[in-house]
Amino acid sequence: MMAPSPSRRTGGPSRRHFALALPSALLASGCAAPHQGTGRPGDPIVLTLLSHYASGELKEALQGPVDEWNATHDRVKVRTTAVEFSDLLTTFMVRQAAGQGADILHPYCLWNGQLVRAGVLRPAPAEYAGEIRRGYGEAAVAASSVGGAVYGYPTEVQTYALYYNRRLLREAGLAGPPRTWRELEEAAHRTTRRDRFGNTLVQGFGLSTYDDSTTVGQTLALLNAAGGTFVAADGRSTAIDSPAGRAVFDLEHRLVVEGASAPGVNVYRAFPSGQVAMVVSAGWWTANLKALMGEDYRDVGVAPVPVPEADDKRATLSTGFMLGVNTASAHPREAWEFLRWLNTEKVGSRNAVKGATATRMSRLQVSVGSLTGRADDMRTLLGGGGEGGEAGAGSAGSEARKDGDPNLRPFLDALAYAVPEPNVPGAQQAKSLLRKNIEALWTGQQSVDQALRTTRRQVDQEVSRSW
Repeated sequence: MMAPSPSRRTGGPSRRHFALALPSALLASGCAAPHQGTGRPGDPIVLTLLSHYASGELKEALQGPVDEWNATHDRVKVRTTAVEFSDLLTTFMVRQAAGQGADILHPYCLWNGQLVRAGVLRPAPAEYAGEIRRGYGEAAVAASSVGGAVYGYPTEVQTYALYYNRRLLREAGLAGPPRTWRELEEAAHRTTRRDRFGNTLVQGFGLSTYDDSTTVGQTLALLNAAGGTFVAADGRSTAIDSPAGRAVFDLEHRLVVEGASAPGVNVYRAFPSGQVAMVVSAGWWTANLKALMGEDYRDVGVAPVPVPEADDKRATLSTGFMLGVNTASAHPREAWEFLRWLNTEKVGSRNAVKGATATRMSRLQVSVGSLTGRADDMRTLLGGGGEGGEAGAGSAGSEARKDGDPNLRPFLDALAYAVPEPNVPGAQQAKSLLRKNIEALWTGQQSVDQALRTTRRQVDQEVSRSW
């Protein structure tokens, strides 16, 4: 999920190449419902929901809850519509300007500051805001908030961790994954292999210019692990040009210059084929890897993102989406009621262990190999006593639950210490500028000093300008 660009899972790569994220795949057009309504007898209110989940397994996964709602609620129906992730932000803004905005929106949380500044998102009423703050992890709540106000229910949440190939580490004489940056560099060099002509056969650490998830995502995960931040607390300047930022850029620069990383490689293909020993990426990838690698998936391990020093506090990056209500909706009360039902009401299923319940949204996300910001739901669904696969949602996510895939646990644990992407009004453009400068550093077009200075100048100009 980058979401990410989030839309990468097998989505963002397939739905997963997500980068933020996650894939283009979700919303189905629930059961048949009238195109308009007033709420009078025989003429129900029809809420429209706009998302980027346009096809694939997430579209199918959401079909069940939407149909369930429409079958059990006579006065309020939900009709879903979707566009590709690359068009989603523009669609929000254009439709709003034309007076055709959907009642319920499903934005990438990175955009929330821009959408709030543009008057698109409605703050959650106090009772809903309190419910969200109590029910979700700190990072998920922060990503769904702007200026301290909550604007929606977190849905998919992605945390970042270190994927590694056990076989490659073992063949290099390493007993386990690195815990510190010094160990990371050593492991990267020891696992790198070249042929007699100097061509890279295995890169030790997978830096890649392929998409946001593997360029900006893992850089920010390392930055957070070093105690740094991308945007300053006031949201008006970048904090990348700091000791932590310099340490991250130095680390990545050394790995490239010394040959342990090859940024031109597509890690989404190279890691499953055993050509990358380690890479930092988001949790959605576990389901993809399992489906792609078959028996070789047993070589895959996941560990927390290494920290500079052994006694440093853990931190990583989280990205995600949320469901919120449009300021232009004529039926905000009904929209919030539907969102509460989808995201808060806990239900079981015929496949669940007796007494095990979780929200519909958590069940939906786990069925496709993703997480939500509800740690209690995730423990129920991913632990030994969780649900089996949902009917009609046969996926790698379901299989992961059935065999208790330990590779999901580090992503769940990271919900407690992850740092959300900054969602100030200029966040999307700031992220694009950061990616451009990281790639310039990796490809030798800029030095560490130049990359830091240029990023600071460009991002400061973007986030400080009047919106």
